[in-house]
Amino acid sequence: MKIGLLVSESGLYSHKRLKEEAEKKGHKFRIINLAECFVNITNDTPTIYDKKGKPIKDLGAVIPRIEPAITFFGTAILRQFEMLGVYPLNNSLAVLRARDKLRSLQILAKNNIPMPSTGIANSPSSIDAIIKSLGGAPLIIKLVEGTEGEGVVLAGTNSAARSVISAFKQLHANVIVQEFIKESSGRDIRCFVIGNKVVASMERVANEGEYRANFHLGASVNPIKITPEERAMAVKASKVMGMDVAGVDILRSNRGSLVLEINSSPGLEGIEKATGKNITSLMIEHIEKNAKPYNKKHTA
Repeated sequence: MKIGLLVSESGLYSHKRLKEEAEKKGHKFRIINLAECFVNITNDTPTIYDKKGKPIKDLGAVIPRIEPAITFFGTAILRQFEMLGVYPLNNSLAVLRARDKLRSLQILAKNNIPMPSTGIANSPSSIDAIIKSLGGAPLIIKLVEGTEGEGVVLAGTNSAARSVISAFKQLHANVIVQEFIKESSGRDIRCFVIGNKVVASMERVANEGEYRANFHLGASVNPIKITPEERAMAVKASKVMGMDVAGVDILRSNRGSLVLEINSSPGLEGIEKATGKNITSLMIEHIEKNAKPYNKKHTA
């Protein structure tokens, strides 16, 4: 099978591992730079071209690893592959849902999945009311389309929260305001879901003085045993978002475990380092199982 990797940067650990495992299993692997693609949208032969104007064809599957800065164009390219009957390891709709934190939380809430209390407001006159509705500071303020801990601010006082929200709004940025789960103490759990199963989980512990437990920001990682309830919660969260592969982040609070966030392109370095499991191989095996039935269904 020919597998394409949709990226903006090819040298990352996750991208190298995907190429390594795919080729080890006998697949042809092509790294596709999204920024250098263009499309021809027609009724009869929708086509995707590389930078030299050559059609990108004969792929059985694509793995989207779309950076936030290129979400709009990247998901457009991914949709074009879907139109051609190419199996996506996470489809364009799932990627868009995950990239929008507000939309993700609304989907979780609709499906009764526990999460931190969250609010959003557009008018500056609503800032004090939203702070009060969430129980006051400390509060977490997040950019709706931030990722890897970027665009996340901890406001320790109501005054600080007011100032941060106002500053973001003056920049015309969309933000959500979320309760701070103090008892999590800079720790969270990343559950790696493939299909209908949590294949690995790790605890991420933030550096001293840091509240964001992101491996990308230097957090330490350790294997952890999750509860059956957390396992079911992670799988359900992935399914309602429409994902085949997901990184589901969970916080343990005094009122139980809460889903904090869902990532459609979870990093592989931290989870493989923490657990010693070959997660990348499991991803390729999932593609092997699902690509051909998808190809036949969508090209018939």
